[in-house]
Amino acid sequence: MLRTLLLGLSALHVVAPRAIVDRAERIAFANPTTGRLRPWTLATARLEGLLFCWLLLRRPGGDRSAGGALRSATALLGAAMALAPRSALEFGLRIAYENPENLEVRSWVGPATRLIGAVYLAVALFSGRAGSATADEFERE
Repeated sequence: MLRTLLLGLSALHVVAPRAIVDRAERIAFANPTTGRLRPWTLATARLEGLLFCWLLLRRPGGDRSAGGALRSATALLGAAMALAPRSALEFGLRIAYENPENLEVRSWVGPATRLIGAVYLAVALFSGRAGSATADEFERE
């Protein structure tokens, strides 16, 4: 169930990154029209969606070296977001927006960043479990 939900959300990032970013800005910022996205932000959102789809759809016996590296990177990013949400949020705003200092982030966004970090960790751990499952176990999930 969680896997299906995460897969659907990841696919939305791939298909409609602008819609996801617009909606996130409206709910996360007190002044959503102020932010100026950097040119690579939407492509990065799409790439993030592809990464999550790939991690969630991997079959057992796939390329373990690439999968392990991506899983580790996802887990590391998730841990940083979960353990230091304010710093992760500030960093994310700096790389995604040309004017992060002008954005008024709502108070609940910090705890939400921690939760999203936990989801990243879950995806990394879940994809590792799927990678070590037998074919029958994978099909039942």
